[in-house]
Amino acid sequence: MGTSIRWTTRMRALLRRWQGAPLTWLIAGGFVLMVAMAIGTALTVDRFRQNAIESGRDSLENSVRMLARHFDREFEDFAVLQKSVIAELESHGIASADVFRSEMATLAMHEVLRAKASGWSDVAGANVFDSNGVLINSSRRWPVADISVADRGYFNRLRNDPASQEEIEVVPGRFGNGAAIVFARRVSGPHGEFLGMVSRAISPEQLESFFASAGLGEESSIAMHHQNGQLLARVPHVDAMIGQNFRNGTREQMAVFERTFVTTQLASPIDGKDRIVAARLLTGEPLVVVATKSLDATLATWRTQTKFFVAVAVLSIGLLVLTLFLIFRQMTRRLAAEKQQLDTAMNTMTQGLLMFDRDERLIVCNRRYIEMYGLSAEVVKPGAYFRDVIQHRHDTGSFHGDVSSYCDDILSNTGRTQSAVVETADGRLIEIKNQPGAAGGWLATHDDVTERIRADERIAHMAHYDALTDLPNRVLMRGHLERRIAELAQGQPFAILYIDVDEFKGVNDSLGHEVGDELLRQVANRLRACVSGNDLVARLGGDEFAIVKAGTSDRAELTALAENILKALRTPVDCKGQEIPTDASIGIAIAPDHGDNLDDLLKRADLAMYAAKSEGRRTFRLFVPEYDAKARLRRQLELDLRQALARGEFEVHYQPLVDLAVNVVNGCEALLRWRHPERGMISPADFIPVAEETGMIGEIGEWVLKQACTEAASWPGDVHVAVNVSPVQFRARTLALKVAAALAESGLAPGRLELEVTETVLIRDDEEALTILQQLRELGVRIALDDFGTGYSSLSYLHRFPFDKIKIDRSFISDIGQSEDSSPIVQAVVRMAAARHMATTAEGVETEAQREVLRQLGCSQMQGWLFSPAVPAAKLRQLLSAQAVAA
Repeated sequence: MGTSIRWTTRMRALLRRWQGAPLTWLIAGGFVLMVAMAIGTALTVDRFRQNAIESGRDSLENSVRMLARHFDREFEDFAVLQKSVIAELESHGIASADVFRSEMATLAMHEVLRAKASGWSDVAGANVFDSNGVLINSSRRWPVADISVADRGYFNRLRNDPASQEEIEVVPGRFGNGAAIVFARRVSGPHGEFLGMVSRAISPEQLESFFASAGLGEESSIAMHHQNGQLLARVPHVDAMIGQNFRNGTREQMAVFERTFVTTQLASPIDGKDRIVAARLLTGEPLVVVATKSLDATLATWRTQTKFFVAVAVLSIGLLVLTLFLIFRQMTRRLAAEKQQLDTAMNTMTQGLLMFDRDERLIVCNRRYIEMYGLSAEVVKPGAYFRDVIQHRHDTGSFHGDVSSYCDDILSNTGRTQSAVVETADGRLIEIKNQPGAAGGWLATHDDVTERIRADERIAHMAHYDALTDLPNRVLMRGHLERRIAELAQGQPFAILYIDVDEFKGVNDSLGHEVGDELLRQVANRLRACVSGNDLVARLGGDEFAIVKAGTSDRAELTALAENILKALRTPVDCKGQEIPTDASIGIAIAPDHGDNLDDLLKRADLAMYAAKSEGRRTFRLFVPEYDAKARLRRQLELDLRQALARGEFEVHYQPLVDLAVNVVNGCEALLRWRHPERGMISPADFIPVAEETGMIGEIGEWVLKQACTEAASWPGDVHVAVNVSPVQFRARTLALKVAAALAESGLAPGRLELEVTETVLIRDDEEALTILQQLRELGVRIALDDFGTGYSSLSYLHRFPFDKIKIDRSFISDIGQSEDSSPIVQAVVRMAAARHMATTAEGVETEAQREVLRQLGCSQMQGWLFSPAVPAAKLRQLLSAQAVAA
């Protein structure tokens, strides 16, 4: 079906591509994209041009602002001497030019001028001229040179115009070579009469050297003009231009000298080039700083960028044209190839396929459809009507039913997807799916889904039935019980029987999983034979089964059913050539007597089954309310047990081990006791199983080990201590490390510690267990096999691992010394142990007769109430002290 959907999708997409004229749209889209690229490039280039011009303006403005700020500060310092000298002269109240000349032309005044001259390195220092323009004093030399400035324009303007207080002019120098920029100030009498002037001068080169530091780049200039237009200094320097007046030309050019701050673009009066101009009038002096840069230089980087963008745009458009061409060619080839592939695929696909247009005419039909129903290609061909196709199927025997009704139903629903599974006369299952087309009509696929549906049915069966026994599983049983509970209101009771195969784990571990699986299959068959057709038998998992008995709440009938089940199961089962006796524990809950809630009923059947197990197994129990109370007590016991270790409620008691040859204590077994604050001493038989089930036995066992080692370290050196190791501790695989830590912490010699293990720790993974035992042996501790003779494979373990001791279970000791007792068994164990250099300890010795028989049989040790029960550590120390005194 997945293949059909994929090819259907491809065919529909192909048809849409042809109908939508994609090539036309592709070309139009490519043209629009090229135009957009060209316009975008032009706009980008223009924007970059504006950015370049604005950046150039900003750069010039910043440079002019910096220079103006600098020269405002410097020229203010430059004028300080002139102003201070003039202020001092005018304060003397000199009224005539002659007096001014006589008082100023003195050595004392020379010293004053020299002391005040500072800051700028002048061309000629600070100079004082009389009313005739003759130099009468200077800060640079004394006596002064014979120099006159009577012909200078600035001198004459100061002399003839009382309103003129300062003049700045660039003139040919008389104190040195080259031009000089003179700053001259008028000295006036009390009534405004002209007394003379004070001047300082600098060379244009001094200004130009600072201009050059601005570094504006190629085709740039920086100049300083007098506000009247005269050029004072310029970079790049041109001698012929210094002193010329440039206050002429257009309004924009004149604005440079008239406005405080100007930024504009105009044609240069010097080279005629378009330039960006920035000018700023100094605050303290009638001077203008002007910076220019040619538009060509400003746009140099932009031109480089423009070339790059245009090249990229041209290349992109070229690549786009090439790409469109290649796509156009590839699409035409691909469409032709896809059409051919589609024809091939349609005729080789496993599904039958038909396509009808909005007029119910056949557009496409593949070969598989014709073969699937054995039709004629002369009838089922493009152009045939849908009704004619179905009629042809009816005539040839592949369609059963009314043709008109079927066609009317399909045609009335062509606007939505339809799906149905039909069965052919030869038993095949075919899924027919109709899907609406984009432009009307529809697409029909016919698929051989027999195997898939059968597989789905098998999967559904696997989801609700146990793979091993083919019984209903827990999921199916719960659904069945929910229906039964719904029927309780109609007065139809039922019962649930929980069945647990006794000692199945031992069979599985000792004889293998194949035998265990066969046993479970045989149990399932026997349970089926015990019930009627209305009853449900289910496997819940592992060795647990359940029966839902319908239509009864009669306890006598249910008791008879339980006894019949036990009888059926007790007949030995032949599993892979092994005759295996089986038995079971059964718990029964009745609805509605024991509840009408599913989970409550299941819980109560489970409690009844556990009650049967705890009361000896191989029996059944009907639920009684006391079982709920017992369950709550066990839960409370578990909660208390989790706190007992932290609260210090555990104690270790010690039962002496007596050497039968000399009747002295040479060892003690450490036994755990729980002193509950409310319930008093709790039997280990009650709490040890709970500790093992919950996993707490590992932590508790480690505590017992440490306590026993610490206590035994204080005993006489010939007395050892025996500690039981649970299967849970063994499976943790860290037992050897914990034993080593307990020995190191207590200081007890390894040879005085004896670890008692049962065959249970060896059954599940004997290779791993033997490895751990070998690790313990390497520590130097002794290993004893406890409860010998009660398991499955004791002799094989004795052969594979040399234990130090065998403990004979009390079940072989209780009847010893009586007629037909267990003496032969005990004697066999003792002889076998002696042959392998192992000691033996008899458990549960309670009479002198038992002790005497054991001594005669050669048993090494005994323990039991005959000598002493398990006692607290303090009492044991008293016993050992008394034994030491008696010795």
